[in-house]
Amino acid sequence: MLSINPFAELTTVIPSFLMQYFVIAMVLLIVIGTGLDMLHKKNVVYFFRNAQKAKQSAKTELSAGKKTAVILKTVAHDIATTSELGMGKRRIAHVLGMYGTILFWLGSVILIFKYTDGNVAPSYISIVWHVGAILTCLGGYWFWFFLRVDVSAEANPWYRVITADLFVLALLACATFGLAWSFSQSAGMNVLSYLFFILFIVSNLVLFGGVYWSKFAHMFYKPGAAIQKNLAEADGSRDNLPPPADAPKQFGLGIKREEPKHY
Repeated sequence: MLSINPFAELTTVIPSFLMQYFVIAMVLLIVIGTGLDMLHKKNVVYFFRNAQKAKQSAKTELSAGKKTAVILKTVAHDIATTSELGMGKRRIAHVLGMYGTILFWLGSVILIFKYTDGNVAPSYISIVWHVGAILTCLGGYWFWFFLRVDVSAEANPWYRVITADLFVLALLACATFGLAWSFSQSAGMNVLSYLFFILFIVSNLVLFGGVYWSKFAHMFYKPGAAIQKNLAEADGSRDNLPPPADAPKQFGLGIKREEPKHY
């Protein structure tokens, strides 16, 4: 199962160009949904004004090389490893889900655009697609059932769903139905294969069509906020916040009662 290209088998029913058009349509939905979200929340306006304010209160003018170094360090440390979550379980779950999704989407694009016209896909690309889906499920389900704040800290049931959960649930549905579709296809279960494929398509439509209502656009804002924060630290503006106090941290003995959780 891991080495097959499920999209290649699909070409007997759906032409490859329609699959490619579908991927392009999903990308357009991301662009449109993110654009509408920015217009509604005015995030870009906020970041621009905040950057201008930080520039006025900066104590040091950073050179282009220094800014580049800060940005690269932020990407490599804060963004690529989600370091703000500390070394707890939430960070591991986020890293699994993040890199699993990247592999899953990248594998989908390569398989659809390059290996649905008769060319046989190398087994390692199909394995990347399947492994990406598996990692997405591992990180996503771990987060959903055990690590969500409203479940682990506020005692709400895992099945409580709000609008903000649309992204993670749709993403999990995509990965889950994608794996189920590939398995049923490789096992020769044609009826189940078509059923899971339809569910796979529907979950993709919900995921990419629901960008405006979900936390999908949050993936684009968060790296920008991390970069701006570190640039503000480097130039001394500190987002107009006071510097850390020299006094030692005094938390009291209560902090030893339970292990801290990073939210």
